[in-house]
Amino acid sequence: MITEEELTLAQEAFAALREAIAEVIVGQERVVEIALWTLLSGGHLLVEGVPGLGKTLLVRTLARALGLSFSRIQFTPDLMPADILGTNVFAEDSGSFRFVPGPIFANVVLADEVNRATPKTQAALLEAMQERQVTVGGETHVLEEPFVVLATQNPIEMEGTYPLPEAQVDRFLFKAEVSFPDEEELVEIVRRNTAGGGIALPDPVMGAREVLLARKVVGAYPVPEPLLEYAARLVLVTHPHHPSAPAEVKKYVQYGASPRGALALVFGAKARAFLAGRYHVALDDIRDVMEPALIHRLILNFRAEAEGITVREILEEVKRSVPPP
Repeated sequence: MITEEELTLAQEAFAALREAIAEVIVGQERVVEIALWTLLSGGHLLVEGVPGLGKTLLVRTLARALGLSFSRIQFTPDLMPADILGTNVFAEDSGSFRFVPGPIFANVVLADEVNRATPKTQAALLEAMQERQVTVGGETHVLEEPFVVLATQNPIEMEGTYPLPEAQVDRFLFKAEVSFPDEEELVEIVRRNTAGGGIALPDPVMGAREVLLARKVVGAYPVPEPLLEYAARLVLVTHPHHPSAPAEVKKYVQYGASPRGALALVFGAKARAFLAGRYHVALDDIRDVMEPALIHRLILNFRAEAEGITVREILEEVKRSVPPP
């Protein structure tokens, strides 16, 4: 059971976190919102956008405001799995091997430009992201909670990128796309970066205890059975062979969303309700988190690519085709 005091403490902590982020990040309210859903849900976030839009700054700001341990891994074609996970080294003083942890051993891990590394190195993140542990030399090392991977990637059309393996993409609870700022936002970005000493990261406003408490609170949010069934139907009709799938799905989708997509819908809906100051999950919560929860989980076929059909268009059709409870 969650007490009223715990609920109040968690909501006050995340209100302060939002304010701290807003002092540094101009605009991008939607991306910040999705990042907070990810943190509250105990998942991982994939952030996509062309270089220079502040993806790395957003992650650094979030980690600093949280007061958690932080590490940044710059993914490059020559990066090796051991550079991420760590390795066993021989200690002459003891005459035995000891494990030297890699940068994955932090509360907040920024996987910067994750799709610039080879698939072998990308796959090194799989066990850490899913199992919260790392196995090196037959020995398993548990990662400290809270543990969240915030990965940035450039659009796959850009030179020097490798498409992420489907198994890894599916392990990201949400995907957020960073848009280009409008004129007013761009002016403010220039002003903040060129005035005085430039942008300063915020002081910590919370810590691991508050994050884990907020996760406990969000996890206890009740979800009515009709909304659980609605989330399940949204995922099922993304599969082209499902009898209720709309015509566009049957025509353009090769693979639909996995069961993790349904989990993302429910986790995200709980987090959205919490951040809105409500104590229950509503239909609009699930509908609003649908795009970041499923957009990276659908694989379109060659016909969709040839005709310029996007996953976003397919999801809009899915939303229209599934009647709400």
